[in-house]
Amino acid sequence: MPLKHKTLALILLLGGAASTAAWATSVSVIGLFKDKAIVSIDGGKPRTLSAGQTVQGVRLLSANSDSASFDVDGTRRTLGMGQSFAGGATDARQSVSLTADARGHFAAAGSVNGYPMTFLVDTGATSVAINAADAKRLGVDYRAGQATGVNTAAGVVPAWRVKFNTVKIGGIAVNQVDGMVVESGLSVPLLGMSFLNRMEMKRDGQTMTLTQRY
Repeated sequence: MPLKHKTLALILLLGGAASTAAWATSVSVIGLFKDKAIVSIDGGKPRTLSAGQTVQGVRLLSANSDSASFDVDGTRRTLGMGQSFAGGATDARQSVSLTADARGHFAAAGSVNGYPMTFLVDTGATSVAINAADAKRLGVDYRAGQATGVNTAAGVVPAWRVKFNTVKIGGIAVNQVDGMVVESGLSVPLLGMSFLNRMEMKRDGQTMTLTQRY
């Protein structure tokens, strides 16, 4: 499918690495304060926990502006902003949970070759796609790649097929990912199928979970 251009105001609501199993209680950190944390439990609506409070098997032990310590179904874990954990998990594969914005789109915080980016999850994009300005900041010699053209809102623009060393979302890191560098007209990095094909994708209402296959 051709690469799609989308201009959106993106809000990253949830995202983080977790070792997950379907039955495990999960907690994702959305906000951090002294003795309080804003969390989502099992993909539910954000709620504020105070130190010592227990909700749905998740107990907040302590919190500050940098991290929070939880007891999740008997397992103690310290999490930073945007990180997640599922207690009692037996599956060691990494997983990321995302929550849709008001338009139903999913954003994911991550990086390309170690350079931080916030992606739009786009199953219509064949590759992970970034613009030329980001590629230059990454030091990617994209003009040495295979030249092509992609459809954007401004029409067909030049693009180059490249290979990214590492694409990371939360705790999921994938090496040697097919990518695309678009000369112009792409304001938001796209997390396309060259990354998503290596994931198990599960959507439950406004929550999408990506679990690494290999």
